[in-house]
Amino acid sequence: MPASLVQRTDVLLRPDPTRVVTRLFLPGQEMMTSGPSRATAVLDRVLALTDEQVERALTQAVEEFGARHRDLTGTFDERFRLIAHRLVDPASLSEQRRLLTGAYFSLEYAVESAALFNPSMVDHPDQSSLPAGTTRFVMSVRAVGEGHISSIEFRTGTIDRTNHLSFEGPSKPLVQAVPSPSTYSRAQFLHQLGQRSADATDAALYVLEELPETFDRQALDRALTNLRGQRLTRGPGRRARERLESIADSQYTIEFPADSHLSERVIMPGGPAESHGLEDLRLVRFTEPDGTVRYRGTYTAFDGDIVTPALLATTYFRTFHSQHAVGSAAQNKGMALFPRQVGGRYLALSRWDREASSLAESPDLWSWETGPTLAPPKRAWEIVQVGNCGSPLETEAGWLVLTHGVGPVRQYGIGAMLLDRDDPTVVLGSLAEPLLTPTADEREGYVPNVVYSCGSMIHGDTLVLPYGCSDSSIRVALVDLDGLLAKLAP
Repeated sequence: MPASLVQRTDVLLRPDPTRVVTRLFLPGQEMMTSGPSRATAVLDRVLALTDEQVERALTQAVEEFGARHRDLTGTFDERFRLIAHRLVDPASLSEQRRLLTGAYFSLEYAVESAALFNPSMVDHPDQSSLPAGTTRFVMSVRAVGEGHISSIEFRTGTIDRTNHLSFEGPSKPLVQAVPSPSTYSRAQFLHQLGQRSADATDAALYVLEELPETFDRQALDRALTNLRGQRLTRGPGRRARERLESIADSQYTIEFPADSHLSERVIMPGGPAESHGLEDLRLVRFTEPDGTVRYRGTYTAFDGDIVTPALLATTYFRTFHSQHAVGSAAQNKGMALFPRQVGGRYLALSRWDREASSLAESPDLWSWETGPTLAPPKRAWEIVQVGNCGSPLETEAGWLVLTHGVGPVRQYGIGAMLLDRDDPTVVLGSLAEPLLTPTADEREGYVPNVVYSCGSMIHGDTLVLPYGCSDSSIRVALVDLDGLLAKLAP
């Protein structure tokens, strides 16, 4: 690829191990999800401390860690409430002893201690008070910490008329979201049960028939309670209950404090299906059929064994709703939404067969069926697999899609193809050679020989391309948009 087409900037974002959150700590279960817990023994030893020892230990903990977290004593109080059931008379404890107990059941987790990579970039919802020709952006990043657990973080900044990028320093301390009640759809439950026919038991269908078209978790719990009274005639109710609860746990809404900065917010794993991480968010500024704008994204939920495509939606990056995608095209990694409906359909790019980039379509944004293959692996630099590097970008020439290909020695490169605006099943052109491959100083990292992006942004006549380097750090390249389209257009 001609050097004049791609310009690497001096932007380099590395993981920062000082960005920490608090998590629940269960002594004896650090390396397992079940097994003998030492919680009772720890509680007994805390109760044996003198009041003076309690005061001194709590004061020291708050002094050492208070500035690293928001409302640390509030967190200690929350942790105490989670384990208070192990105490005979928790109400008899002093406030200081309760807080210190919560401190012993808390740990610090460095969200990005291992890696920071695979960004996606979109226009910020607030474009006010900017000089002419300057755009404010939001960039999502994949942060990886202890245990290789992935979370979603955000960075903000601007790019001016001369294409100079300025990143705002990420604010501290990090803020975790508070779960909010979710509303469920009976149709979605039925569809997810249908994905695994063994789950569509008489018992599960009985529960759903007792519920209205939309319902909340309390209504579901009441229906599951009613199921217990039908256990003689409704078959294996336990399996039905576990499956329905699992579907409910795969949908949630979270909300961040209004006074928190976007770069302070971190989305940690939620339901069981993402217990091992939320990977590779592909953000897109989405125009709804009625003209309103929301931000949507697709990511990979990982439970340590199974990967599941999931959808994230927000308006101002404060409240987020997550739900799993279903259907034949909602398989494997790397789904990416088109930024609007095309021909009255929701469209997405998918790599459901694990090898080729294909089109997927949906009537409702969560149930996805397979469409035609757009880019099978065929060229030497992409012969292992072909996928996308983010959502399609709409241009006058067509839908610009950045792709990734995997070649010899598992080297990843970034390419591009152009789809027809009215009929995206038509590929107008694609690059014969990659647009970007790892340079010598980009190929060393946690996963060597990788350049990878989850979404780019158009700024004037420039394609702003943030990308991860070998699953370790983030850089940004600027691409001559007109020059790239000239190579792709028929």
